[in-house]
Amino acid sequence: PPSGQHEACGETSNRKSGVGGMDSDLILGPVGALAALTFLVLGLIPVMRFRAAGAKRVTADDFKLGESARVPADVALPNRNYMNLLELPVLFYVICLMIYASGHLTELLLGLAWAYVGLRALHSLIHLTFNNVFVRLSVFALSNAALMVMWLLFYFGPKPGS
Repeated sequence: PPSGQHEACGETSNRKSGVGGMDSDLILGPVGALAALTFLVLGLIPVMRFRAAGAKRVTADDFKLGESARVPADVALPNRNYMNLLELPVLFYVICLMIYASGHLTELLLGLAWAYVGLRALHSLIHLTFNNVFVRLSVFALSNAALMVMWLLFYFGPKPGS
């Protein structure tokens, strides 16, 4: 939505805060981007499963109780990546909503939020393509560090305007 405008509610807000009057609505950009990545990966799951079923590599029974051991790795991988996008990113969504609600957005927090999303997208790309565990782990660790710093800055860092 446009800055300060919440069309679904039919109301406007004055969520301007921070150095130079930084608009806390800006934190919703990385939130939306990570949600879009999650939906994109979610969309890969049925594509891979239907392709595998069409090639007779899996049957419906292979998914009756989740994924059986018979499900090939390339078919199971999008589901595993999707689960990754629903685990630690929950803390990302929470901190972003806390930043939004408090109006304590800073350029550094916004930069870290975009870095987190970029690193999670890179992690997914690595996971779903060449899947080198050491490269993937390095990117995963960097994303976790960015998220941890966001939490630390929110609680212990300088507040906007101070």
